[in-house]
Amino acid sequence: MIIDERMSAFIDSLDSGNPAWLNEIEKYALDTQVPIIRRSMQSLLKFLLRFTKPKSILEVGTAIGFSALLMSEYAPKDCHITTIEKYEKRIPIAKENFRKTGREDRITLLEGDATEILKGLDGTYDIIFMDAAKGQYINFLPDILRLLPSGGLLISDNVLQDGDIIESRFAVTRRNRTIHARMREYLYELKHHPELETVILPVGDGVTLSTKMVRDEEHRR
Repeated sequence: MIIDERMSAFIDSLDSGNPAWLNEIEKYALDTQVPIIRRSMQSLLKFLLRFTKPKSILEVGTAIGFSALLMSEYAPKDCHITTIEKYEKRIPIAKENFRKTGREDRITLLEGDATEILKGLDGTYDIIFMDAAKGQYINFLPDILRLLPSGGLLISDNVLQDGDIIESRFAVTRRNRTIHARMREYLYELKHHPELETVILPVGDGVTLSTKMVRDEEHRR
């Protein structure tokens, strides 16, 4: 827990909540130990969607479709969401969730390894939401930047690793050291990349918001 647990619970208690059908999917995920975005992250996403009014969203990491469905609920009705998932056991559940909620025409699920799928995508997305394998964020970044337009928003979830990110690599369990090192590299790149302006927030398990800056030549058009 990054912030005080009581404070987090208090903030979450003020949230206006989600539709009952979305709560059911959230409950299923929690009961079956499928990782989904935390309540505080849900609140942040809802605010960002209402504020930015995106027409297109790319999500890396579908799981059972909870976050894609949440975004479809709070984004404009003409916003299309493309989401990527490679875990075969979760793909049918996500598809069924999209079907039974009537969102199949607004959400496209791409099956396979995001590393390969991202390379084959064209165009740009107003918002890109990263919530996949944390050790792969740094590897996804070149294609993510290609797919993010000037003024676009990159949201990266779970970047502070329950606070472990501040620890020495020797204080982290051996099996987590590679992820720890790669996430530190990713955060450094986001904060120092010449095309990005990034803020790191202690929301949920840590989130970064990065906007791709408008280049001078675009200003002059």
